[in-house]
Amino acid sequence: MTQKLTILFDLDGTLVDTAPDLMNAHNHVMKKFGYKAKSTDDIRKLVGQGAKSLIGRSVWGQAKKEFGQIDDGKIKKEMVTEFINFYGQNIVKESKLINGVYDFLKWSKENKISMGVCTNKPEHLAVDLLKKIKIYDFFEYVAGSNTFDFCKPDPRHLTNVIEIMQGDIKKSIMIGDSESDGNAAKAAGIPFILLEDGYTEKNANEITHDHLIRDFIGIEKIVHKYLNH
Repeated sequence: MTQKLTILFDLDGTLVDTAPDLMNAHNHVMKKFGYKAKSTDDIRKLVGQGAKSLIGRSVWGQAKKEFGQIDDGKIKKEMVTEFINFYGQNIVKESKLINGVYDFLKWSKENKISMGVCTNKPEHLAVDLLKKIKIYDFFEYVAGSNTFDFCKPDPRHLTNVIEIMQGDIKKSIMIGDSESDGNAAKAAGIPFILLEDGYTEKNANEITHDHLIRDFIGIEKIVHKYLNH
C-alpha cells in the first residue's frame, strides 16, 4: 500500500493572518503596563516564538535573553498572562484566512492527504482559533508550543506529529512562513514550502526552503508532485 502524503502547517502567518488580533492584545498589555504600542507590521516581525518572546522582544529589544534576566519575574508573568487572556477572548475579531487556504485544505482532503498543525502558539489557543475560523475539522492533529517539551525550531515538534498521525517522514511536507518553520523542516529532513512576506524579520532568501509561494493560490501544482513521489 502506498503511504499517504502528510502536510504539516504552521498557523500564524501561514494558515491565518492573525497579526491584527495579536497587535490588539499586545497593545492592550503595553498600555496597561506603561510601554509603547506597536503596529501590525511590527507585530509580524515579533511573533513566531510564543507570547513570552513577543512581549520580551517588544519591551526589551531583540535580545530575548534580556527578558529572562529581568528581576521582577512577577511583572513578566503578569504581562504574558494578561496577553494570553486578552488574546484568547478576542482571538478572531480581525483575523482571517490567508488567500486560498480553504480551497487548498478542501483539495487536500479530497486527495486523501493527511494534515496536521505545528505551531508555537499554546495548544488551547491554536485549537480555539482553528475552530472559530472554521478549518479545525481538516486536521488530524494540532500541536502547540506546550504540547510537547519542545517546539519549533526543534525538528521533534514535526517528527512527533508525523509519528502520531502515522505518517511517513519520507512522504511529508512542511508549510510555513518563518525561519523557525524552515529550520525545523530542514532538521527533520522534509521539504519546506515558504510563504513569502511572513511573520519574520528575515527575507525569503535568508530562510532555507524548497519552494516559495505568495499565498495558497495554485499551490496544488507543487504538492501534486509529492503525491506519487
